Amino acid sequence: MKTILIIDDDPLIRKTLSTHLSTGKNEIVSAESAEEGLKKFDQCVPDLVILDIRLPDMDGLDALRTIKEKDKNSCIIIMTAYDDMRTTVEAIKSGAFEYLVKPLDYVELDLTIEKAFQVRSLEDKLSYLVEEKQKEYTIDNIIGRSPQMREIFKLIGSVATTRTNVLIQGESGTGKELVAKAIHYSSPYNREPFIVINCSAITDTLLESELFGHAKGAFTDAVCETKGKFEIAGKGTLFLDEIGDISPNLQSKLLRVIETRDFMKVGGEKIMKTEARIIAATNQDLQSLIEKSVFREDLYYRLKVVEINLPPLRDRKDDVPELVIYLLEKINSQLRKNVKKIPPHVMKRLQDHPWRGNVRELENALTRAVILAKGDVILEENLPFDGGEKKVMPREMVSMKEVEKNYIQHVLNEMKGNKTRTCRVLEISRPTLDKKIKEYSLKV
Repeated sequence: MKTILIIDDDPLIRKTLSTHLSTGKNEIVSAESAEEGLKKFDQCVPDLVILDIRLPDMDGLDALRTIKEKDKNSCIIIMTAYDDMRTTVEAIKSGAFEYLVKPLDYVELDLTIEKAFQVRSLEDKLSYLVEEKQKEYTIDNIIGRSPQMREIFKLIGSVATTRTNVLIQGESGTGKELVAKAIHYSSPYNREPFIVINCSAITDTLLESELFGHAKGAFTDAVCETKGKFEIAGKGTLFLDEIGDISPNLQSKLLRVIETRDFMKVGGEKIMKTEARIIAATNQDLQSLIEKSVFREDLYYRLKVVEINLPPLRDRKDDVPELVIYLLEKINSQLRKNVKKIPPHVMKRLQDHPWRGNVRELENALTRAVILAKGDVILEENLPFDGGEKKVMPREMVSMKEVEKNYIQHVLNEMKGNKTRTCRVLEISRPTLDKKIKEYSLKV
């Protein structure tokens, strides 16, 4: 049942509209003045307001603005016997859904009301999705009670209310994107877009176009003008993952955008402004890349206004049980299973494992265990720790490159060379996997 509030000083119009709209789907409330209408608005919180522009005690536009102050999402149709451009423009600027001229065309009115309800329904759904995203990516859903994680929670809380650039550093699988989303969805701009770009997955030329957009004719396939991610992000967040992989040429262009807050599309001539916050992430040692003259020092300091260093899972073993419970609930929901019991000795094995792939590797191991479990209990035999563990996860001190090489080879072997499934497990793009296979001379 929809509630429609009619505010008009003409009793005949109120009666005619009430009769026309009084169907089984609508409840009609009417008022003869702005003051009465505003009181009834507070009392019934209508789904739609039909408001006359000329009222005895208040200008209709002022009544419109007052209603919008009470509820910015209110849906209001303005009607008037005086059709002029200035009033129309002012009504729409003030938030009116539609502006109809008397005498009303009731077919047009019905179509307008139907459209208004459709838009309102869509807005409610989108609002729900945003709220669900906010719930999914709040600090509460980043698991950990260790001292390191408590400090990170404080940083997220401090930086979320600002527009400051953030640099998130940590090994692969530590949850860098999850932290970036927590910052975005905890900020006042959480209804603006959160845009992700994997800098290592796109060639340098395409990455520039992805970031800044391109003008028509900028290159051979540029048949039309396109928006870049800076433009699409609006006042939201642009998350640049694997920032250490961008070329020196693109680094200088990104630095300019950060310093001036403006950019030009590839092949374009018009200067465009951006208000997007930049959150960058990397699993590389940027200081080392600076020393090798591979990464610009001035860009590094522009990105790391606030720096968040995520600890590897092996350094916060006390968080493993809580993570396991959280991940099992997620995996069970995805796989429609109910595997939730873990014997103490299996949990200890999970805590003692080095987890070179961090939380991502833990999730993959638990997913495999849930799939293989016969009942509702995870047994040690369900875990992927036997057969070649020493080769994949060496206990001697080795470089991160060696760890990455061994782990990617391990996943490739487990997936029997299937690159699509390997990418899904590693949560990387196909170009990135191909690049790693070539770099490490891996067997497929």
